[in-house]
Amino acid sequence: MPLCLGVALASGAPLFSGVIAGIVGGVVVGALSKSPLSVSGPAAGLTVIVFAAIERLPSYEAFLLAVMLAGIMQIGLAATRSGVAAEFVPSSVITGMLAAIGAILILKQVPHALGYDGDFEGSFEFVQADGSNTFSAIATAAREHLSPGAILIALASLAFLFWWDKARPKNGPLRFVPGPLVVVLIGVGGNALLGLIKPSWQLGTSHLVQVPIAKSFGEFTSFFATPDFSQIGNGAVWTVAVTLAIVASLESLLSVKAVDGLDPQRRVTPKNWEMMAQGGGNILSGLIGGLPITSVIVRSSANVDAGAQTKASSMMHGAWLLLSVALIPFLLNLIPLAALAAVLIATGYKLTKPKLFTERYKQGWTQFVPFVVTIVAILFTDLLIGIVIGLGVGFIFVVARNFRSVITFVCDDGDCLIRARRNLYFIHKYELQKELDRVPDGANLMIDLSSTNYVDLDNVDVINAFIKGAAYRGINVTVRGDIAERSAPMINAQTLGIRFT
Repeated sequence: MPLCLGVALASGAPLFSGVIAGIVGGVVVGALSKSPLSVSGPAAGLTVIVFAAIERLPSYEAFLLAVMLAGIMQIGLAATRSGVAAEFVPSSVITGMLAAIGAILILKQVPHALGYDGDFEGSFEFVQADGSNTFSAIATAAREHLSPGAILIALASLAFLFWWDKARPKNGPLRFVPGPLVVVLIGVGGNALLGLIKPSWQLGTSHLVQVPIAKSFGEFTSFFATPDFSQIGNGAVWTVAVTLAIVASLESLLSVKAVDGLDPQRRVTPKNWEMMAQGGGNILSGLIGGLPITSVIVRSSANVDAGAQTKASSMMHGAWLLLSVALIPFLLNLIPLAALAAVLIATGYKLTKPKLFTERYKQGWTQFVPFVVTIVAILFTDLLIGIVIGLGVGFIFVVARNFRSVITFVCDDGDCLIRARRNLYFIHKYELQKELDRVPDGANLMIDLSSTNYVDLDNVDVINAFIKGAAYRGINVTVRGDIAERSAPMINAQTLGIRFT
């Protein structure tokens, strides 16, 4: 709930629009999706885009039309099987994203745990809306905004969560008791107790959840809104829709891929189907007044941490959101943000344990460097920019690995061997040419391509050119491995008079 409200606040949208997105993301996307553990809702990664769009468009209702159109576009992307793009993201970038989110959760929640609620819940940007940044906000909280009540509630909540992780029984009814729910009770009860024994330490309204409360059913329905279809010809609406469709799809695909990695059963979500589910959710969210929806790694991580097994957990989460804001908003408004900060800090720790860094280090620099760069980039920019930087570094390492020598040259008393150890692409053309140039006149040369599955046209041209000139140099060429089936148009053995083995 605080994440829904925080994202709406940061986006410059009505507070309840975040709640609507959370409900639709849980119930509708949860029902449509084939992801067993992903949880969708309003995304912090879209706040800057949404804020600018709301400012730019004539009305919030025009923005809702853009959200709905973005959902239709996402279904179109799913139909063209664009979801396959997620499979090309290196695992080092995905694990780096998870670790970075864990670190951000801890750093962003420390001020709330200390009693300073200057930044909205769910923020991922390094530079905050109030001009401070992730680290200066912690310093400001520690220097100017320490709240004994918030600190006491946060410490008690954290102590319980870490103890419950180890002490939670494997059998019996207590195994069903969720730690975060107990923490909420600790926060509410602890704050009420402070009001009795130490009123000066009790947390006020600004440090509690603030859900809009409707005095009647009519007022509750007024929280919803519908798109302004008269703006369908507005070019700015379509620009916003395209932007939302692309960015929301990217964030959803990366989040779902990361959640699949967290799944103890290692189930794999169909990415194109997920884009269709996200599109359906955004169509409905836009139709009833909600913010754009994506799969959200923070919600999903908490879902995995709570022991979820199927997508029923996501749907129930959405249903509980709806029932809570409709029936008991006054109880929700008793929950201290410090208690919820403790839940997110514990979740963040599990995403960025020191063991994760040592494991990546042992896997070598090609895994460790993109992993660390992704973490640092996300910490000092925001989620999407950091991922793009991580992807760039990851692909540089992929290209660098392919530039390593893949061709072996051996020559002994006029018998020479040139062997390709793996597939040959355009980046290997220079290396192949260099080794062929080393073959002496009158030699017997074997070009061994038996270890390849593919040789591209650039390298085929190099081999063709060499063989055509070999007869004039007295070089007898044998090609091992029939690459005619695994390459672009290949040399004609009969015309050139060479042998295949």
